[in-house]
Amino acid sequence: MWAAGGGRVHDAEPVDTGDAAGGGRVLGVDACRRGWIAVAVAGAVAGAYFAEGIQALMEQAQADGPLAVVAVDMPIGLPDRGFRQADVLARAEIGPLWASVFMTPVREALLAADHETASAINRRLTGHGVSIQAFGLKPKLLEVERWARTAASRVVEIHPEVCFARLAGTPLTVRKSSWAGAERRRALLADAGIRLAGDLGPAGASAGVDDVLDAGAAAWAARRVLLGHARPIPDPPETFSDGWPCAIWA
Repeated sequence: MWAAGGGRVHDAEPVDTGDAAGGGRVLGVDACRRGWIAVAVAGAVAGAYFAEGIQALMEQAQADGPLAVVAVDMPIGLPDRGFRQADVLARAEIGPLWASVFMTPVREALLAADHETASAINRRLTGHGVSIQAFGLKPKLLEVERWARTAASRVVEIHPEVCFARLAGTPLTVRKSSWAGAERRRALLADAGIRLAGDLGPAGASAGVDDVLDAGAAAWAARRVLLGHARPIPDPPETFSDGWPCAIWA
């Protein structure tokens, strides 16, 4: 595997993925400050990629083989009015860390030129404004939407804290920004067969600890989708005017 700039991606430790589908390759993707981080799982080996754009990230990953499922920690499917059931149900499932789920703005708000206008539009259509943090997701959210429309692989949305809650069998109470929270999540992934190596090469140097953990959670969810073990929230997914089956998978 090769990372941006020609550096080789470091593989994680060999693992038993329990891949009854015969070694299908999946990818978990998370946005980070400098671009995008991804963790790929194929059979018994995991590796990582980094790129500034999601299309470039996919090209790197696909150069090492086809991808059956790509799971992305980013809203896919934008509401026309009101809140997405996926966000409401994810907050309920996460419990104490519910604030990690942004309520996805309506499409009209995200297409606004500035935060003030977006917040006014969203308040009219949902009863609530848009936080600066949520509006700041606009470029990457629309980037994912453009890419997903033409992706060769199945693309699903995930939320890492939903994944970690299901891995633990209960909502987590310690944030991943703490040492205890990061180690807890890394152990949960390792127990599930997603063992993230300490040295992920250029990818590990380009993303934060929380970003790598979230990409690992996305890879776990993608593998579950491939094997038919995942379930969506809501079930069945909602569909808005954009036609995308909107749900968070885990």
